[in-house]
Amino acid sequence: MLSTLVCIPLFSAILIAFLPGKIEAERNRQISITIASILLILTLVIGFQFDPSNTEMQLTEYLPWLQGIGLTYNLGIDGLSFPLVCINSLLTLIAIYSTSPTIERSGFYYALIFILNSGVSGAFLSQNLLLFFLFYELEIIPLYFLIVIWGGPKRGYAGMKFLLYTAVSGFLVLGSFLGLVWLSGASTFDYEPLRSHTLPLSTQLILLAPLLIGLAIKIPIFPFHTWLPDAHVEASTPVSVLLAGVLLKLGTYGLLRFGIGLFLDAWVYIAPWLATLAAISALYGASCAIVQKDMKKVVAYSSIAHMAYILLAAAATTRLSIIAATFQMVSHGLISAMLFLLVGVVYKKTGSRDVNYLRGLLTPQRGLPIIGTLTIMGVMASAGIPGMVGFIAEFLVFRGSFPIFPVQTLLCLIGSGLTAVYFLLMVNRVFFGRLTPELSELPRVLWSERIPAMVLAVLILILGIQPGWMVRWSEPQAGVLLTGQTEVVINYEL
Repeated sequence: MLSTLVCIPLFSAILIAFLPGKIEAERNRQISITIASILLILTLVIGFQFDPSNTEMQLTEYLPWLQGIGLTYNLGIDGLSFPLVCINSLLTLIAIYSTSPTIERSGFYYALIFILNSGVSGAFLSQNLLLFFLFYELEIIPLYFLIVIWGGPKRGYAGMKFLLYTAVSGFLVLGSFLGLVWLSGASTFDYEPLRSHTLPLSTQLILLAPLLIGLAIKIPIFPFHTWLPDAHVEASTPVSVLLAGVLLKLGTYGLLRFGIGLFLDAWVYIAPWLATLAAISALYGASCAIVQKDMKKVVAYSSIAHMAYILLAAAATTRLSIIAATFQMVSHGLISAMLFLLVGVVYKKTGSRDVNYLRGLLTPQRGLPIIGTLTIMGVMASAGIPGMVGFIAEFLVFRGSFPIFPVQTLLCLIGSGLTAVYFLLMVNRVFFGRLTPELSELPRVLWSERIPAMVLAVLILILGIQPGWMVRWSEPQAGVLLTGQTEVVINYEL
């Protein structure tokens, strides 16, 4: 069952890329939407077969591969990976649906998106460290081409910067994995056997350092963040949706699965430094977002700030904070994807993302009233307004982290407060006021352009009102990750 989520996108990519004859872009889009819908349905089927109360890996698949180097085809799913697989399938469908029907080189474009989907799903499902690395690296090449071929004027620079940063990230992650297997004397890269090996604290610290830096680049965390704003600005809207909603989660997922799961003693030892770094990154991202003039850059720097909350929650290593980290990953995926979709519609209709140029787009007669309303809703969710998923996610993060790191949590709370500042500045300038003459004849927004953001808006409201539907998946798994917790945190939990 799990292999279908990995193999169907790969086979679909080959099918679409090498179909005989010249297929129209619209036909390729229809085929891709159908395939992405099937993937989402398969993900939901897996959800019905999944038992949230079971803390072990479920629907496991094991196949010996290159046993001489410890590589096995070992897949499994649990409460940590299932929500992220769902987000990957959902946002892949939304990204394809949001793509222009007349896009050039459509076969290659949709093939790259499916390869990207396969790599991400494979990484979330891998229970072998070397297999995780292979999938972790697989997503780099398709995303690079998606940026440099269909991106903006500076797409070459942004794509190369992304490629270099993420290549270094993969190199550091692989180095940590190789060192772990070598120093532990294990004969395999399988995840569960490696968890049973106990290494000295000094050795764990040496191995954890490159892993943390590699994953911090992917998240990204200050000061390893500089590739992200450039990539977002130059990438097309569907690619930005996948980048913010899915790709960044590989880094935070790696922190929880491997940082805490494999190096718990070392993790707790350096946790205060990680929490401090999270606070710095949150304040830095929020401060940079305030001064941006490009709507896309505002959302990009907002992502840096909100991803830092996941690092704060992971650093706290309490049961509640681990649940909160998973919830925040889902929350950020939905909200950031929605905001990038809406910014893309504004740019498509006005030809600009400059907050100093745009005015009065909320005007009912000739503006973009529904898009403006949805944007305000997305901004409110990101700012943590009660009743939306952003509020629940951030509340859980701060509630789970405050007893362990009160100062760093308060600093992150300030960063959360600044969310309202920079988004209020953006919304006030772009959507309120009088519509300028240059924007008085905007093209009509089709319902097909509104539907993706509206779907995400519904999910944001549902999970904000019923967060238990999400928490039930990750709550049992939080205790498994914290097996072997240090005394100070165990005392707090008791």
